[in-house]
Amino acid sequence: METTLGAIAREAGVTPAMVHYYFKTREQLLDVLIDERFVPLRAKLGSAFANSDAEPADALLAFVEGLATVSEQNPWFATLWIREVISEGGLLRQRIAERFGDANQQASIERIERWQKEGKLNPHLEPTLLFVSLFGLTLLPLAANFKWAEEHGVKPRRDNIARHAVAMLMRGIGPV
Repeated sequence: METTLGAIAREAGVTPAMVHYYFKTREQLLDVLIDERFVPLRAKLGSAFANSDAEPADALLAFVEGLATVSEQNPWFATLWIREVISEGGLLRQRIAERFGDANQQASIERIERWQKEGKLNPHLEPTLLFVSLFGLTLLPLAANFKWAEEHGVKPRRDNIARHAVAMLMRGIGPV
């Protein structure tokens, strides 16, 4: 993400001076993007693990449905999150980590570990990889689906993708 403020101004149809008036540096612009766009979405997604009485399947389904809903409401989210947050070296990944740390992620991992100890989740799952799997099973099809849908004039079915992601995690590909 090496785009300059001047390039952003051109794409937005405004003068570079106007962008520089509001954002002295590209980092300031990124911080506003994170604060105004990603922080509210992150809080919404984290709420899936807030209910301490929730069963794992319910919490995981709420999480992936949240990812799907966020992606449907913000078509840029899935592709940008994969490219700039999940991918190694993504600029937003680094900025988000610097600004917010990993407290939310750590609390969710601890919840997963507790479910494993209670016998509610497979003890062979790696809690940190579970999140990578959830993001991959949800955001990757949504990112690809939005592009495919755009080319074919079809609206992606977020509910199907959310159900599929949870079914893959909870039951695998074996017969029911």
